[in-house]
Amino acid sequence: MRRAPELAIRLWLVAGLLGYVALPWYAIQDAGWWQAVPGVFGGPETANGITQALLHGRKWLLGGLIGLAIAAVGLGHPPGRVQGRWLLAGGLTGLLTLLGSGFLVGAKGWSFAFLERAFGELAAQQYGMGAGAFVVLAALTVLAAAGVARMGFFRGDTFVAASVLGAGLLLLLFIAYPVARALSAAFLDDAGHLSLLAIYERIGNERIWGLSCLAGGVRCGVAWNTLTLALLTAAGTTLLGTLFALLAERGPRRWQVPLRVLALLPIITPPFVVGLGLILLFGRAGVVNQLLEHFFGVEPTRWFYGMFGIWLAQLFAFTPIAFMIMRGVVQGVAPSLEEAAQTLRAGRSRTFLTITLPLLKPGLANAFLVGFIESIADFGNPVVVGGQFAVLSTDIFFAIVGAQNDPGRAASLSWVLTLFALGVFALQRAMLGRTSFTTVGGKGDAGLAMPLPDGVRRAVYAVAVPWLAFTVVIYLFAFAGGLVQTWGRNYTPTLQHFRTAFALEWGAFGIVWAGTAWDSLFTTLKLAAAAAPLTAGLGLLIAWLLARTEFRGQGLFEFAALLAFAIPGTVLGVSYIMAFNVPPFELTGTGLVIVLCFLFRNLPVGVRAGTAALKQLDRSLDEASLMLRASTAQTLWHVVLPLLKPALVASLVYSFVRAMTTVSAVIFLVTAENDLATTYIISRVGNGDYGVALAYCTVLIVLMTLAIALIQLAVGERRLGRRTAAPAHQGHHKMEGLA
Repeated sequence: MRRAPELAIRLWLVAGLLGYVALPWYAIQDAGWWQAVPGVFGGPETANGITQALLHGRKWLLGGLIGLAIAAVGLGHPPGRVQGRWLLAGGLTGLLTLLGSGFLVGAKGWSFAFLERAFGELAAQQYGMGAGAFVVLAALTVLAAAGVARMGFFRGDTFVAASVLGAGLLLLLFIAYPVARALSAAFLDDAGHLSLLAIYERIGNERIWGLSCLAGGVRCGVAWNTLTLALLTAAGTTLLGTLFALLAERGPRRWQVPLRVLALLPIITPPFVVGLGLILLFGRAGVVNQLLEHFFGVEPTRWFYGMFGIWLAQLFAFTPIAFMIMRGVVQGVAPSLEEAAQTLRAGRSRTFLTITLPLLKPGLANAFLVGFIESIADFGNPVVVGGQFAVLSTDIFFAIVGAQNDPGRAASLSWVLTLFALGVFALQRAMLGRTSFTTVGGKGDAGLAMPLPDGVRRAVYAVAVPWLAFTVVIYLFAFAGGLVQTWGRNYTPTLQHFRTAFALEWGAFGIVWAGTAWDSLFTTLKLAAAAAPLTAGLGLLIAWLLARTEFRGQGLFEFAALLAFAIPGTVLGVSYIMAFNVPPFELTGTGLVIVLCFLFRNLPVGVRAGTAALKQLDRSLDEASLMLRASTAQTLWHVVLPLLKPALVASLVYSFVRAMTTVSAVIFLVTAENDLATTYIISRVGNGDYGVALAYCTVLIVLMTLAIALIQLAVGERRLGRRTAAPAHQGHHKMEGLA
């Protein structure tokens, strides 16, 4: 058992040395790192780490090599605390030296003026880190984690230690660091000097915190607008998501397929499409206003625009997220508990209220939290249907890209959003406390899920079914525009919009992708397909760490994983530009920065879905596997992950479709080489070419529906060894036979 960890440490040491010798240290502009491998012993642009340090004057790179050497000394000691100290010292020495020099030395020498005044001008500069630096940093992180485990932390489990340190470093570099750079502008005055009063001067006014609407005024402050809307949206999406989940898991089978398709439609659609459909239905020139004017003489108004319109659009947009979270939780409720209650003569209604509903508490809390944070960070819906109703996300957007060009004001408003998210996060933790919600254990459960009580069943049908029908109506209106010449003037059916975007021609060398939308579609599919498994994997790993391990700073670790949702997508995109446009990570303009933005923007859904599902899994499953001498990684892969299939599907589906349809988070990151579907659609909408835009949206919905079906087919269903209800006619025949 000791040889495997020792072998792993040796392999990571070798990987670190290969990173120094066989790969280019710095990122290669306009080319892949593999193209620079032949020149790793050459010039300053393609050279490896050792060559850069010894021949090109970048001696600070030797710090990582020294760290690897210190860690190698630890292998001369037997496994234990002494070896752990050497490994930890080596890993930290290398990490701190490389990351520190990366932030302190940039493309023009010292990154800070006081360093240049203190030490003089540098003879050498450096660029953004590349493949070699990435491999070395990963190796040093694992070596440091192995040292921590050898010293007795994390119960001596190297896998857990490496997962915590690795995930923590990723959260620090790609969430906390860019967000901190953006938010720090709140404490700088207009001259760029540090001022603690700057944030108060920007947000301590009537527009942000005013309550005049309660005293007969026109409107309340933007902060209260955002908070009220978020609470209403979170409550509505949680209720609807729970009803859909109950209908999907406890209702007739005939509802399952249409429910899954229709409930997921809003999430696989670019956000402004739902808003456009609602405007065509309820806007000033919409069908509802025209009918009211025709039959009752009611003059059309803009009654739909404002808080009600945003709330309705957000319900459409975010209910599918709550549905995906709640479906796995409802599925995980053990029928044996419900059968036990009924055996004790409890009715179905009492059983549902005292057994089923309390076991749904983790899912309800997680769905509420995700719905709240999605609402406060939403930008598309308030812009489309908000009218004069202002929220923080739109104010932040216009502070950045509008005539104000005031990043300090945007950062100050972002602080308000962050504090709102932190408050709801703390409230959720206080409500759940340390209560156990375990329902899936190692012992088989062949119980039969209890049918819904009559009252609950009627409520489900009364709310869920009309909502699904309403969804169909909205989408019929929205996408009709892609099949007519010009909506509002010429309703002649046509496919010309589809031909403009997706025309195919046959040339001398084969198929020619002649449509104007092909490049953006291929790029979006490639980047979304790369981001989805990374998002799901990292999200479920973090959820497992939070649910199964205890370590100092765990609350901060969890909040960092959720922080991306508390920041509006626009601010996150601008943060990535500010943080990753200069060394040590020069990623702006590449597809990688878009993938990273997708990953960490959508990470919280995987974390919350996994956390809700893991709270229902008995720890004895993990313990039994470990007692049979399986490693922690084997236990996670073979025992825990198969029971997390609903959460895995939710995370994969959500991360993929949101990467395909997101707007605000990446609108500042796209380039001509990495154009995305949503930016193409926005440009068409900006030019008034709604037909092509809606045609593109139709194609996206078809493609993502197929992708969701493939994801569910590839992952499969979780098997819990439970009976299914026999068809009614079979039970009838059995009774006849007994008679």
